[in-house]
Amino acid sequence: MSVAGLRRAARESVAGLPREFWWLWTSTLVNRLGGFVATFMALYLTLDRGYSASYAGLVAALHGLGGVVSSLGAGVMTDRLGRRPTMLIAQTSTAVSVAVLGFMVHPVAIAAVAFVVGMASNASRPAVQAMMADIVRPEDRVRAFSLNYWAINLGFAVSSAGAGFVAEYSYLAGFLGEAAMTLFCAVVVFLKVPESRPEKPVVSGRAVDDGAGEVRLSTVLRDGRFMSVVGLSFVIALIFQQGYVGLPVAMGADGFSSSDFGTAVAVNGVLIVVLQIPVTRFIQHRDPRRLLLVSSLLAGYGFGLTAFAGSVAVYALTICVWTVAEIVNSPIQSSLVVRLSPARGRGRYQGMYTMSWSAAALIAPLMSGLVIDRFGAQWLWGACAVLGTGAALGYWLLMRNLPGADGAAVSEGSRVAESGGGEPASGADAAPGAGAAVERAV
Repeated sequence: MSVAGLRRAARESVAGLPREFWWLWTSTLVNRLGGFVATFMALYLTLDRGYSASYAGLVAALHGLGGVVSSLGAGVMTDRLGRRPTMLIAQTSTAVSVAVLGFMVHPVAIAAVAFVVGMASNASRPAVQAMMADIVRPEDRVRAFSLNYWAINLGFAVSSAGAGFVAEYSYLAGFLGEAAMTLFCAVVVFLKVPESRPEKPVVSGRAVDDGAGEVRLSTVLRDGRFMSVVGLSFVIALIFQQGYVGLPVAMGADGFSSSDFGTAVAVNGVLIVVLQIPVTRFIQHRDPRRLLLVSSLLAGYGFGLTAFAGSVAVYALTICVWTVAEIVNSPIQSSLVVRLSPARGRGRYQGMYTMSWSAAALIAPLMSGLVIDRFGAQWLWGACAVLGTGAALGYWLLMRNLPGADGAAVSEGSRVAESGGGEPASGADAAPGAGAAVERAV
């Protein structure tokens, strides 16, 4: 492709998105530039503090448990209190708790504060995802989610390599750096990001319920199709989590340093930065059924190949395989979740979806620590291959009966459902099984 063609493709990739999206995107980028705890916690505990892989897995699991606890509550807050207040509370709490974690020495104190960090850091996710769905047109959502994921990995690519060298000097500096970056994100949201929660109709100066109000959590749980997506998301997340809990422990056991791990895993962020936008342009209007199936297989067998790695270069090569799975899976699955969520219940639906990733963050460290300590890392990578195959089969069974599964039909249905800014009672953005009248929130 010529330089002019590349410029045109870049303009088309970013054109037409609202200003509020770009401030939200900036907040995401800054947050990931400061990422340290999730990436280097396992190495910090095993190499710097001298704890076992099982204890490192326990602490990471408590971090994940905090996310499980906060996900649904944050989803309810997002719908009731608003997207912006929820983000501000979550980001401020994260900054404080991460800074405190860096000073903890006693193993019980480390575990307790890690749980609080997990609660705080995951609480903003339902609000961010719901706000993006609120402010971006349906036909632009795959592109918007892709750009947001690109920002996450642009920040990750820069921070992971840099933080690896920071960790060689001082882990405390990494904790404090993440706290400062997260606090800056809260400032950006406070100054530049307005509230986007859909308002109830106003009659005679009073807000009234038009029969399409907020959904209950019980409504989400009864939505069989959506909960199937949540279950499959959990399986995929369980695989991807091994890149941050199983992989560093395995590399440390093989004699590699934190900077070696940082260099290898930075390949993930670099590839996503380079490939996310062009790949999204390629897959945007293709059948999501095949894309989800292929990405699941690539994720499983990408990690499976790690069993044969013996050098930083080979570890990096296996990371390339499962990175392609991430690039394809993330925007497609995110747009599918929004498509199955009613506008006024997006917080709760996104909270349930976020909980699948938080639950994986809880189970994955226990899984990796136990398997590595008792059987060896090769068994862990074999289990990832089995899980990827199972997820691919699950997506095939779910998506074959999903109406309008092709990208064009999804876009058109969503555009009609949300034209004029009204709340859809049916169609692409209505909750399956919810009907025209959605249950009033408790």
